[in-house]
Amino acid sequence: MNIDAWVWWLIGAAGLGIPLVLTALPEFGMFAVGALAAAGAAALGGGVVAQVLVFVVVSVALIAVVRPIANRHRDQRPQHRSGIEALKGRSAVVLERVDGSGGRIKLAGEVWSARTLDVDSSFEPGQSVDVVDIDGATAVVM
Repeated sequence: MNIDAWVWWLIGAAGLGIPLVLTALPEFGMFAVGALAAAGAAALGGGVVAQVLVFVVVSVALIAVVRPIANRHRDQRPQHRSGIEALKGRSAVVLERVDGSGGRIKLAGEVWSARTLDVDSSFEPGQSVDVVDIDGATAVVM
């Protein structure tokens, strides 16, 4: 039983696809694409040297091109803040007097407990304050 070279390359590509799925390392996928390209070269009648060259060139090219792009996207911080981070820096309206020991504000449509950043300052109902931090379930305002 003589199996064509392109079939071996397809088996190799499938074998490289298994660790890609199990480990989520994209490099295995790039090697699998290189093996598919080598299978194409074998199917077109290329010799062993041509098949190996196609595999190496395609795999290295994909790693050289795709990895820097992926790293750039991974390092970018999300532009939309959510949760507590989205509340920092927002304005709120004082509902009950807020001082260093506590009070209540209306922030993003919800009533929050609040305290001032500076323990000596205080804000009266109706005043606008800025949220500088969230400490547990308490907004720290100034």
